[in-house]
Formats: sequence, structure tokens, C-alpha cells
Amino acid sequence: MPDSNSSIVEVRTHFVRSRNALVARADFEPLYIDYYLHRADHNLVYSTEHDSMLKDMLAALTLHLASRPQEETGGWTLNFHEPRVNLFATGASRPGRVAGRVFTDDVRDFGKNMFICQTTRPQQPPVQSMVEFEGKDIFRAVEHYYVQSEQRLAKIFRYSDEDLVMISAQPDCDEEWLAGLTVEDIHELDKKEKLSLLERRKYIWECGCSSERLYPMLARLSNEDLDHAFGSDEFITLTCPRCGARHRAAREQFEAWREEHAKHMDPG
Repeated sequence: MPDSNSSIVEVRTHFVRSRNALVARADFEPLYIDYYLHRADHNLVYSTEHDSMLKDMLAALTLHLASRPQEETGGWTLNFHEPRVNLFATGASRPGRVAGRVFTDDVRDFGKNMFICQTTRPQQPPVQSMVEFEGKDIFRAVEHYYVQSEQRLAKIFRYSDEDLVMISAQPDCDEEWLAGLTVEDIHELDKKEKLSLLERRKYIWECGCSSERLYPMLARLSNEDLDHAFGSDEFITLTCPRCGARHRAAREQFEAWREEHAKHMDPG
């Protein structure tokens, strides 16, 4: 269930009759508000450009998830060659939540822009795909990913500043119609086409991270490295790699967790 303190984004999906296309639409203002509150809480400073790009990526991933099976989770990394930066977004529909962050330090250089997608489903191994793309427009990058990796058309439109629409091809789609759509057509879509409501899915900004969930990061360190990391302090700040949240971890609690974890790992 969504956190009662979080703002909920409702994504509605419709099927376009006679066109065999799926429409996903939502107003993302509530999600963006919680995203900004998260940034303020954890002192996350992003440039105006990166902030705008990450917001578009969070919205695009949410619309993508709402168009996919409910048990599926997804993680997108957009690696930009110049200037070098990573945008990361992750989300799921059960429960409905998305989160993400910007990386500007220690970013891998592929020599080109790369779209990296990892998809997981229960009882199945993760599926990863990598697609090269050009430019900085997030929506065009997602559309290119759909053509190259999903091997079907998808288009994303900004109905208004925070009201976004994605239309994706389904089997036997009228691809000529889909490829030719404009934002003006989207404003008239419900008048020109027959739409059937399929689902309403709800999403919030939430990573689900905590100091305990980040303990495995500390567990990879040797005792010597742990002593150096903690120093004379009994607490250490851990940064979530998914959303950038900073968590204070007590060494005593970590050591208790590590000891208990070792017991479970010991077959004896």
C-alpha cells in the first residue's frame, strides 16, 4: 500500500480501438513534489538541466511500468558521454513506487550515450539490454529504446508541463497512425478515437531504502577498512545508490546484523 504521507500519481491506461495501441497518462505533479522534498531532506544538489532530465525519466519509467505486467520491476540507467553523467531510475507496480538519482562522480565512459535497462520478474533471471542513443532528450531516448530493444513503436507527449502521455504499439498496431501523431492529436485523442479504460495504477515516490538495507554494502569491507570508515565515530553515513538518501548507521547495530547474517549463512 502507498505511504499515507506520500502524494499519489494515478496512471490511467486506455486501449485505442481499431488502432491497437495502449495509452498511459498521468499528472506527475504529486510525484515531483515528493521528489523535491526528498532532495531537500538529503541535501541533494542537482543542476537545473539534470533535475529536468531526471524528472522526465521518472515520468517515462512510470508510464512504461503502467503499460507492463504488474509483477514486473524495472531499472533504467541513462549514461551520457559528454558531459559525463548517469541518470538512474527504478520502479515497480507492486507496490507502485519509483525513485531515482543523478550521478556526476566516477561515471563510466562508454564513449557514447548508452541506455541500460534491467527488467526483473518473480522466479525469472533479470533481463538486461543496452542501446546506444543520441542527444539529451529523455523522451526521444525512451522512444529509441522501444524501437531498438522492445522492437515496437512508442511515443511520449507532454500534454502540459506535468501531464504526460505515452502511446505504445500493441500487436497489429496501426503504426503509420502512431508514428504520425502530434501533440495536437493527443489533445483531441478522446474525440477522434474510441478509448477503452483498462486500468488505474497508483505510484508514489519511494525507494524503500534504510540503513539496514544498506548493511550489505558495509559487509563487503574488511575489518581494517571498516575501522578506517568509522574512525573514532560509532556512526557512519551510508548513501543509497538508488535514490541518494543518506542514512546514519551505528556500528554496534551493524555488527549485530553481520553476526546474525553469518549464522544464517553457516550451514553448520
